[in-house]
Amino acid sequence: MHNILLVEDEQKVAAFICKGLKEQGYRVNVANDGAAALRVFHTATFDLLVLDVMLPDMNGIDLCQKIRSKNSAVPILMLTALDEVQNKVAGLKAGADDYLVKPFHFTELLARLEALLRRQAVVQLNENNTLTFEDLKLDLWTSIVERAGKEINLTAKEFTLLELFMRHPNKVLSREFIAERVWNIDFDTGTNFIDVYVNYLRNKIEKGFKSKLIHTVIGMGYVLKSGSGK
Repeated sequence: MHNILLVEDEQKVAAFICKGLKEQGYRVNVANDGAAALRVFHTATFDLLVLDVMLPDMNGIDLCQKIRSKNSAVPILMLTALDEVQNKVAGLKAGADDYLVKPFHFTELLARLEALLRRQAVVQLNENNTLTFEDLKLDLWTSIVERAGKEINLTAKEFTLLELFMRHPNKVLSREFIAERVWNIDFDTGTNFIDVYVNYLRNKIEKGFKSKLIHTVIGMGYVLKSGSGK
């Protein structure tokens, strides 16, 4: 579960973002100004920061620079109500990894955050380029999947689907999210092809093993987690 620090002084915007991220399985700390953000940042570890440019006590760009002086690796996404090139350039020069202009759709924010976290994960995995969960192992270079040392043959889409689950362990993935990330399409609620593919994948990675890994969350989607039942 990823920890995110959200720095936003507009209470309605902060509540909207916080609620959405928590529903997606993230832990979120909220700071309403730069000073509070720095205090929280220095007392906890975060996987990603979301900084608003317009803060009551300091410019978000200055805050970004202060954070970068202490931590050069944490991904930073900046939010602004001003769609001006100079603001974007200033933010990126201060050390931001991405920029999003208000107003925005939550799905776009989520996609930006997940892209930054994936990029960070690739950096952290560069030694062996392998994803692991329980006794399941996925090699991103060779496309070999093993469970308990037994190689499992997957189709290209099944491999991509499993990679998606393994990059988001213990997080409920909606059918809409899966369709967008694996097939790059909008999910048609009148079809069940996501369920069909998930079942294909389940049969291959769970058949012959005592524990189940992909679980159904009724009305919400699927989650990769430890457990004995579906």
